[in-house]
Amino acid sequence: MVIKSAQYLISSPGIQLCPKPDRPEFAFIGRSNVGKSSLINLLCNQEKLAKTSASPGKTQMINHFDINGAWYLVDLPGYGYAKVSQNQRKSWTKMIEEYLRKRENLRNVFILIDSRHSPQKIDLEFVNQLGEWGIPFALVFTKADKTTQRETAQNVKRFLQAMLETWEELPPHFVTSTVKKMGKKEILDFIDDVMSSVD
Repeated sequence: MVIKSAQYLISSPGIQLCPKPDRPEFAFIGRSNVGKSSLINLLCNQEKLAKTSASPGKTQMINHFDINGAWYLVDLPGYGYAKVSQNQRKSWTKMIEEYLRKRENLRNVFILIDSRHSPQKIDLEFVNQLGEWGIPFALVFTKADKTTQRETAQNVKRFLQAMLETWEELPPHFVTSTVKKMGKKEILDFIDDVMSSVD
């Protein structure tokens, strides 16, 4: 798949204000500061489509982007949040859960995981939660340029092994680097395949 046009559409504080669910939708989520905005910008060939920030917790709403006039890319707030109030966390958690469980045109959730770290409890808990809800997802290991290939491969392997303690079958996974433009084609091809299988 080639992304020819990508436009910011709307930021919604809840599912009720999201665009009509009239086309396939692919959501991106991860812990704060995992490199989500940078990955979205890489996929869409635009440097400033999703706003990047050095301070975690920049994304606070459900952000919809129109891609090729054919599908929606959705940028969700992170989990394991930045320094925000308890009330703010609760409202984000509720908003994310409602979106994930009720958005009928959601085809896949990309869960972004920092490849520099060994498996984090918070990531595994989120993955297991999606499994319980029966929501299709793929794993995206980010920032592969920040460590050696060997370290990245080891951390990816450790995460998948940790999943096998509770999962019989592993989801698709991708290793990415926005600096080296790595993983872009594989993710877009995967989106293409999912959309083709729906049609």
